[in-house]
Amino acid sequence: MTVTIIDSQATPVQEKIEKIFSKTDDLGVCPVRGILDRIGDKWSYLTILHLGNSGKLRFNELKAQIGDISQRMLTVTLRSLEEDGLVQRHIYAEVPPRVEYQLTALGESLLQRMIDLAEWANMYKAEIVKARSRYSTN
Repeated sequence: MTVTIIDSQATPVQEKIEKIFSKTDDLGVCPVRGILDRIGDKWSYLTILHLGNSGKLRFNELKAQIGDISQRMLTVTLRSLEEDGLVQRHIYAEVPPRVEYQLTALGESLLQRMIDLAEWANMYKAEIVKARSRYSTN
């Protein structure tokens, strides 16, 4: 993308960023920070990706797919994502009770953005590794 800046005109990217950070809630806090803090951690990210890939998963299936997450951390992550309306929990009246998790429509809309970011990371991982190597030798 080629952008020509005439005088001090804002570029479309600058305008988008300014719009994002110009909004504050009743306490004067940028709501973007709270949302990114919640969904930007690796466990939330991986949970959303795995649910997006599999559809519905039981707790232990999700834990096995993620791998190195503790039971407590997965519980906390799922509760947070459920609180934000990104994940829904289905409890089936069976013995023993069966509980499944899946993304909501809101979670599905976020999933697409997360896939875009994951694809970007895969595309540029070699460049990032090289940059880290150069940085650590300085």
